[in-house]
Amino acid sequence: MKAAQVGRRWAEALKRYKYVFLVAAVGVLLLLWPAGESQEKAAGAEEPDLFQAAQLERKLEKALSQVEGAGEVSVVLTLDAGPRQVIAQDGTAVQEADKTSRETTSVLLSKGSGTQEAVRLQELAPAYRGALVVAQGGDDPLVRLALNQAVSALTGLGADQISICKGK
Repeated sequence: MKAAQVGRRWAEALKRYKYVFLVAAVGVLLLLWPAGESQEKAAGAEEPDLFQAAQLERKLEKALSQVEGAGEVSVVLTLDAGPRQVIAQDGTAVQEADKTSRETTSVLLSKGSGTQEAVRLQELAPAYRGALVVAQGGDDPLVRLALNQAVSALTGLGADQISICKGK
């Protein structure tokens, strides 16, 4: 008999407060809803930076193979430092007697739903350490000069950081 009374009380409460329960259920669903980018999208966003050197190598190979006398070309680039971002910072300096202390914090932008992102001022291109170019026509001095100038122009490397070899 007690179970029947409890069941009736729950039924009455549900009829009386059905809108309150509905709003609470919607609130719980919204809290459980994923906010921001998913992990797969975030990982996909980093891929262009990771493969930027490989993409440039492919572009260089395609372009350098068009140089007269170069033939088939293969390019290997080494990075000194990958792409970097300059983040906005806010700082304060406190001077006491003969001591000065500084405190800096990154400037954050609220994206909603409790997520924050650092404010990026600038993205710096990767710094290249060196380049190896293997070309079928790599034994011809004019071809070597043209390849060297092209790689130097596209990567910012000096002639001493570019090695050009004859391929098979």
